[in-house]
Amino acid sequence: MPRGRKSKPRARGKRHQGRVETESLRVVYGLELKEVDSSNRSYALINMLGLPSEGSQGTERSEPKTGLLMNILGVIFVKGNRATEEEIWEFLNVLGLYAGRKHILFGEPKKTLTEDFVQPNYLEYRQVPGSDPPRYEFLWGPRAHAETTKMKVLEMIAKIKDTVPSAFPSLYEEALRDEKEKAGLRAPASAPSKA
Repeated sequence: MPRGRKSKPRARGKRHQGRVETESLRVVYGLELKEVDSSNRSYALINMLGLPSEGSQGTERSEPKTGLLMNILGVIFVKGNRATEEEIWEFLNVLGLYAGRKHILFGEPKKTLTEDFVQPNYLEYRQVPGSDPPRYEFLWGPRAHAETTKMKVLEMIAKIKDTVPSAFPSLYEEALRDEKEKAGLRAPASAPSKA
């Protein structure tokens, strides 16, 4: 807010604040707050993402970084399976992540993108073919394709938007095709051979 300008604070109830905080947990961190015991008002944080969390398969990612990665995969999916570097930074800026500015959970975002997502092959970072001056884009990396699906990412997007995956018809169709292709690749390995 500009200095010298006073605004009247809005009165918001605890219930509204709780919904906003719960939504933030979903969007940024990939966590969902579930009530475990209503009599004691106890809750648990549930990982709503398809990727393994910290400690699995030798990864050093924490659940908040997994949530950030899933959101970036969502941006890439929504943008036609490739997102320019500028589009990714626009998204990160909306989340309060800025290049060169350390974040309390994610550290320096450019380093997080490079070391936690690109180097382990969750994201592919490449020059846009034929761009002069050079421009760069992000795509899903081979490890993201192996560890999650477009449907899981679409389900996350739908949860964030408080709807169902089929509310995004073209993305839903693509996610279904992706599921069928992955099932087809797994089927021969598990199908009995006919002799």
